Amino acid sequence: MSKPSTIEKDIYLPQLAAIEKRRLMNATEMYLRLKMDEGPLDYVPGQFVEVSVPGVGESPITVSSSPTQKEYFELVVRRIGNVTIAIHRLRIGDKVGIRGPYGNGAYPVEEAKGRNLVFICGGIGLVPQRSFVNYVLDNRDDYGEITVLLGTKCMAQRFFQSELDGWSHREDIHFMETVDEADDCWQGNVGVVTTLIPKIERELTSALVFICGPPVMYKFVLLALNEAKVPRENIFLNLERKMKCGVGKCGHCQINNLYVCIDGPVFRYSDLAVAPEAI
Repeated sequence: MSKPSTIEKDIYLPQLAAIEKRRLMNATEMYLRLKMDEGPLDYVPGQFVEVSVPGVGESPITVSSSPTQKEYFELVVRRIGNVTIAIHRLRIGDKVGIRGPYGNGAYPVEEAKGRNLVFICGGIGLVPQRSFVNYVLDNRDDYGEITVLLGTKCMAQRFFQSELDGWSHREDIHFMETVDEADDCWQGNVGVVTTLIPKIERELTSALVFICGPPVMYKFVLLALNEAKVPRENIFLNLERKMKCGVGKCGHCQINNLYVCIDGPVFRYSDLAVAPEAI
């Protein structure tokens, strides 16, 4: 008797997930906690999912929670288009479609073990980095020193404030924050995130450095790291913003011979034959 044929999962067929929690974090960012109908989402830090709303469309969104949270996963959705506007209108109990997780080039969880780690985040770039930071904190003995630099345009755009406050009071993580535009309530550093880099030059010499933020940030952060003589092979860039279909079919995210969605979205800088301003 011949063996039954194996039916491969349709890469375009989403599975359902229910919204368990939601809250508006600032004027544009919505936090969502979701649970898959068919069991836990199996992912590693840096991977993303395609989130779909029937009749509207879908959008690639990086998972923000640590894989150590087995019963649910977390997303942060910025309201910037029709799909994300529709997601913002959903309520607790509503369901969305989930494809994925996708991304073969996620954060180097195994390679990073025993190493010092530096995370440089700009604005919403905190969202994907948070997944790896919390994974490291949940497996603290496996990793060296942790430094997180966060730059935000202004206080009104900050999010995960209680969590960031928790990081700032922990003894096993060095957390530094800056805002571009301060008000009377802000007592911290003022300036772009690169103004924090000279403060951690000793940490940079032996660390793996992970960068995620708006496009304009990459050029100047990479220039600052070059001045600090950080080897390119020790720098990792998260380029998740360029993705669309998630499976390398549309070509929207192509960078030379690489596809962000299947070769990334996290890339070692030395593997990218492209100038910082072109990323």
